Amino acid sequence: MLLTLTATATVDLPDATDLGYLLHKHPDRVQVFELTVGTATVLYPESTPARCTVALILDVDPIELARSKFRRGSDGFALGQYVNDRPYAGSSMLAVALSRVFKSALAGVCKTHPDLAETVMPLHVTIPAMPARGGADLPGRLFEPLGWDVTAEPLPLDETISQWGDADYVRLELSGTATLSAALRHLYVLLPVLDDVKHYWVGEEEADKLVRMAGEWLVDHPETGLIASRYLAHRRELVASVVDRLAEEAAVPGDEVPASNASLAQLRQDAVLTTLEDLGVARVVDLGCGEGRLLREMLARPAFTRIVGVDVSDSALRRAERRLGIDELPDRQRDRIALLQSSATYRDARLRGFDAVVLMEVVEHVDEPRLPALVRSVFGDMRPRVVLVTTPNAEYNVLYPNLAPGAFRHPDHRFEYTRTQFESWASEIAATHGYDPTFTGIGENDETHGAPTQMAVFTRKEGS
Repeated sequence: MLLTLTATATVDLPDATDLGYLLHKHPDRVQVFELTVGTATVLYPESTPARCTVALILDVDPIELARSKFRRGSDGFALGQYVNDRPYAGSSMLAVALSRVFKSALAGVCKTHPDLAETVMPLHVTIPAMPARGGADLPGRLFEPLGWDVTAEPLPLDETISQWGDADYVRLELSGTATLSAALRHLYVLLPVLDDVKHYWVGEEEADKLVRMAGEWLVDHPETGLIASRYLAHRRELVASVVDRLAEEAAVPGDEVPASNASLAQLRQDAVLTTLEDLGVARVVDLGCGEGRLLREMLARPAFTRIVGVDVSDSALRRAERRLGIDELPDRQRDRIALLQSSATYRDARLRGFDAVVLMEVVEHVDEPRLPALVRSVFGDMRPRVVLVTTPNAEYNVLYPNLAPGAFRHPDHRFEYTRTQFESWASEIAATHGYDPTFTGIGENDETHGAPTQMAVFTRKEGS
């Protein structure tokens, strides 16, 4: 697969061959790099003061490709690992090659010529064969909001049989003015989105990488949801975490986000842990534990002597197991924790007799008609001494400038309560099942709209 990038001289860039300094690759040399997916070659087809072009050629190793289901993609038929487009068309492999071969340029670092890293220059990018799964207009929808002029010429399925029509591939050309770092970041994020296949495991690190690489422009992009979903391999919990983090940054009134504005997800977790410790609980069920972020923090605190993570998703539990490194834990630590597949809306005798049950950002993912079943399961059957529930505060949503009026913070949310609705719902549960509720906000508090997250702490009454 091939990608070319051309810089043209301007007043700010009088010598286009300075592109070599930015890329840390000399125009007079051909350089070869061994990657896990094959071999990357960098060369300059043209190099003059007026115009300089660098070419990245990725030669994919078909044997290595066939060994990994992630690297071969999801082709949907028996011979997919042997017959596919991976060696020929742009993909996440090309994005990874960009990041490995042009690492410093991607980061915006040029030690020998630091001013060049901030120079905005005319750039032209060409990829002769790029998947566009979603239509030939998809490249325009992705790149044009970032300031690129886009040409996406559909490629025929078979040049000799015109009636077969076009394939899901285009010849992609991008023209625009940007810093080299910004251009490479756009490519790094959006090439896998066009392809909609990741050739490697997608975990929480990829969510962090997406925010780091695209956070400054993704929040305002009209295709934010599509980009996050495809980049993160349609992992809903990772997409939700990215959407939350982007929304948190956009939600703070004023032009800037204070440096002390911690992640709302982290603030929620800290609030839950602090409350559990203050109440002196030792045996805890994390209901809807996902990939185990809260479980990991509890495992690091000796006060929690028995920890159970519960989720309806078997794949989420497997990821939690890897995150926690359960197989490598000492026996004493391993005896403290268990992972169980179960549902919050069904009674499960294994979850009885615990000090506390945590539902952190869970209830809003349950269809409202199923909420009474969740309440019966948690408050009637499990009946712990303490129940902690956190959920978004719908009133705060108006402070998210990129959230449409009436929209939820995440497409998987079935509802979002206002503070009054949440307190009414929780108070009715408490009165029915013999608990005392208290309410608090988590995150930056707005005088009118409250905090972004609301938490209810249910403490069972003595004798109940």
